[in-house]
Amino acid sequence: MKSSYAYYPGCLASLSQKELDTSTRAVAGKLGFELVDIPGFTCCGAGDVHEARPEYYLHLNARILGQAEQLGQDTLLTICNVCTLNLRQADLKLKADGDLRERVNQNLRDVGAASYEGGVEVRHLLWEIAEGDGYEKLKQIAEKPLAGVKIAPFYGCQILRPSKLLGFEDPDRPQSLERIIEACGAEAVDYPSKIKCCGFPIVLAREEVALGELIQPLVEAKEAGADAMVTPCPLCHLSLDAWQGKASREADMEFDLPIFHLAQLVGAAAGLTYDDLLFKRHVTKTYPATDKIYAAGD
Repeated sequence: MKSSYAYYPGCLASLSQKELDTSTRAVAGKLGFELVDIPGFTCCGAGDVHEARPEYYLHLNARILGQAEQLGQDTLLTICNVCTLNLRQADLKLKADGDLRERVNQNLRDVGAASYEGGVEVRHLLWEIAEGDGYEKLKQIAEKPLAGVKIAPFYGCQILRPSKLLGFEDPDRPQSLERIIEACGAEAVDYPSKIKCCGFPIVLAREEVALGELIQPLVEAKEAGADAMVTPCPLCHLSLDAWQGKASREADMEFDLPIFHLAQLVGAAAGLTYDDLLFKRHVTKTYPATDKIYAAGD
């Protein structure tokens, strides 16, 4: 486990989901991570820019990676599945093709932007605390074990696949979220749809199909007895939290299932308060799950 990271919060944690950024910074302090902010960072382009303007996407991500490199950091810490995938894809392309990297770098230098020489690794917060020193540190800071609380992990798709590019764990049988849930003292609830897409990429184009993708994990987690769900991706969080009311009406079933960011779950176990973690910003109300969490161990 490193102690210092270039920190890339991405768009959602910087804007509509500020509770994720706040919680991440608070948890980093507990874990002993130093987060070095990237000045003036941009969006990674997500899937939209990647598909529509692949050259533009590559330059966006090369600039972000170059900024991390210029900060003297060799690891870029992300808190979003989509950002992780996009940055790792761009990094792989730039490292594999010196001519491409030089052309992109020259374009960046021409506009006064940071260039990238290939000296950065992109890592998700999930990976940093699911194994090795990070996992041991997580167990140490879990001073308020969440005994009796049942948490359903939801990985989403872009933290697991394509596995050759991400490469952290088996995409069909992941265990990192379960390990973290259990290290926090809670019980991990298993269900089939934890590794599927949340529907976010198509929600505006094909809402009915997207809601079908969204309803499945909510139904399965609820039927498995989950008090709440946790995800390492703010886009999955947005779908599962903000669209849950619409999913409930479509399914004719009240879910009332709180959706936690990964950093919020870890933060709660580390003794951070409801207000510290900004649970009040969620669309789907987090009680009675948070009531149960903050009663655990009292």
